[in-house]
Amino acid sequence: MIYTKIDKLNRYKGLGSSLDRAIDYLTGGGIETVMPGKNEVDGDRVFVNCFSYYTKPASEAAFEAHDRCLDIHLVLSGRERIGIAARDRMKETKRDEINDGITLEGEAEQFIRMEPGDVLIAFPEDAHQVKVEADGSCEVKKAVVKVLL
Repeated sequence: MIYTKIDKLNRYKGLGSSLDRAIDYLTGGGIETVMPGKNEVDGDRVFVNCFSYYTKPASEAAFEAHDRCLDIHLVLSGRERIGIAARDRMKETKRDEINDGITLEGEAEQFIRMEPGDVLIAFPEDAHQVKVEADGSCEVKKAVVKVLL
């Protein structure tokens, strides 16, 4: 897991060509042009899903993880917390091989507060619990960059 600010994201270049492409896109202003839904950056290797939702209590939010990609989470408006836990300490409950989605059960080891300008990169070993309220429920507009490893 990497937690940083968007203006510090360039520090993490060099970890892989697809991650570099995602970082270049984000720091080059690409995130300002995203539309709701799927936005292509580099075919299926790097793309952005943009969506909105209302946050909820941690007890109602699911954990997820991925085998083939990492997620770069950016809150565009609103605020949320993301629960983080080591994936190998969680119980897998569902697997979607086609969409690289794994649903998990367990407890968060820590929560990361996310507001506009914050960036959280979740690697395959990082179970992450999204949509968790911070200071009560609110609407969040979010972009998640999917980077194929």
